[in-house]
Amino acid sequence: MHRLGFDPRYDMERLVERLSRQHAVLPRSVFSHFVGSDSDDFDRFSARQYDIFLQGADALQQAYPSHHILRHICNSAAIEHFPDRHLDMVRLGLGLYGINARNEQMLHPVSTLKTTILQIHDVPACETVGYSRKGKLTRDSRIATLPIGYADGLDRHLGNGNAYCLVGGQRALYVGNICMDVCMIDVTDIPCQEGDSVTIFGRDLPVTVLSTAVGTIPYEILTSISHRVKRVYYRE
Repeated sequence: MHRLGFDPRYDMERLVERLSRQHAVLPRSVFSHFVGSDSDDFDRFSARQYDIFLQGADALQQAYPSHHILRHICNSAAIEHFPDRHLDMVRLGLGLYGINARNEQMLHPVSTLKTTILQIHDVPACETVGYSRKGKLTRDSRIATLPIGYADGLDRHLGNGNAYCLVGGQRALYVGNICMDVCMIDVTDIPCQEGDSVTIFGRDLPVTVLSTAVGTIPYEILTSISHRVKRVYYRE
């Protein structure tokens, strides 16, 4: 990946030499990270990457014959795609959220983001909603305001009808620009009232719908939820 670490082909001799001159650090594991395990198109590259990693891991192990150095290289996609390359450990990342890292299909959603309706306003046609007057109404509308915005991790690109949330199980489009602390949705055809629950993503609205709408990966949506959003952990 050319991101961090040592090149197994050129750096191992110097690395081992430097490690041997000190006693503060004792290597217990060595790892790399598959670059393209999410696509069959990169299988030849992945095989080469795996061989190079083993070359470096073996060199480090030979320098420490007294103990076994744990090896791991498989991320979520590789766990599924390369079962013969699991080595001593694997690292489940996106899969922990119930998403298939190979095709971004939902396996079993484990997280839900919810909020509530803060206010509802009746706004006449030809009025606008939100900053820069981006939310142009073409009919008399009921607009609900939600206390969640981009400071909470709700991507601004979801606004202006590019995505929706669920109110009473029905789709409610985002209207206008998403603000820092709030956003507005169209609930004209949805029976609801202030205080009702709203699902941003969850079992019935996969997070992949949001990531597709803004042209990113579900991991970014999930990890963008800010710390000011309350977490509630439960076990069925």
